[in-house]
Amino acid sequence: MRKNKKLIVIAGPTAAGKTNLAVELAQKLHTEIVSFDSRQLYREMQIGTAVPTAAELSEVKHHFIQSHSIHDEMNAGIYEVQAIEKINSLFSIYDTLVFTGGTGLYMDAVLFGVDELPVADHNIRKKLADELEQSGLESLTSKLKLVDAESYRTIDLKNPRRVMRALEVFYVTGKTYPSLKQNQPKKRDFDFNIFIVSKERKLLYEHINQRVDNMIEQGLEEEAKKLMPHRSLKALQTVGYSEFFEYFDNKNSYENTVEKIKQNTRNYAKRQLTWFRKYKDAVWADDVSSIMQQL
Repeated sequence: MRKNKKLIVIAGPTAAGKTNLAVELAQKLHTEIVSFDSRQLYREMQIGTAVPTAAELSEVKHHFIQSHSIHDEMNAGIYEVQAIEKINSLFSIYDTLVFTGGTGLYMDAVLFGVDELPVADHNIRKKLADELEQSGLESLTSKLKLVDAESYRTIDLKNPRRVMRALEVFYVTGKTYPSLKQNQPKKRDFDFNIFIVSKERKLLYEHINQRVDNMIEQGLEEEAKKLMPHRSLKALQTVGYSEFFEYFDNKNSYENTVEKIKQNTRNYAKRQLTWFRKYKDAVWADDVSSIMQQL
């Protein structure tokens, strides 16, 4: 391990205030920010992903914010390689970096590495895709709940690719997705401290609802409409966009669409909190001063 090289991890659910805290912390530490948000990566998705404001981006240099296109192949393994390369490069300049976001899988990819999982079985994948088309996503999530309860609790159940991948792993190996994790972290040339930012649940949900209202005012519907031709891309199968795609298909009213975005975002925040609670050495904090005292 390189001496005195450290990632300060600021994790937490959506709308918890991570961005403001990370920017303030980076300013105090005179360093830069590396994001582990799997949606803010994409430059075509600005409003619906709540990327940092222009002012925040100007105050501190950010990496992996609108750095990729929705047409680029991206997953936790690819992110691990690219992020580690960037982090190592930045550590040639800084002793400390701020590492922030809400995608637990991407966070784990950098801190511990991505486990090697079975190669895709195209026959099983086709059967799952056919079932998705014929019976809907709920049919697949019901099966996942029966065979892999942990994945059912933690993955984004609105993302058909993740649901199908978890089922595929089980059908190929007879083992659950989480059980295949080796729990043998890759060796990294840096240390890290994990801080988790959150709010009391009622307040967090109020912030989520207000954020969605702000996105609507900023033009989320129009942004989703422009991206409609690319709706099949993995990057767009996410909250805020998939609901509007259904609205454009006349499957829901406008009012129900907005309410579904709020509900699905709240559900996503629950899953994020479930994920982040597994870090036993993490410190729960809500301001920069309390974090600085721990460093």
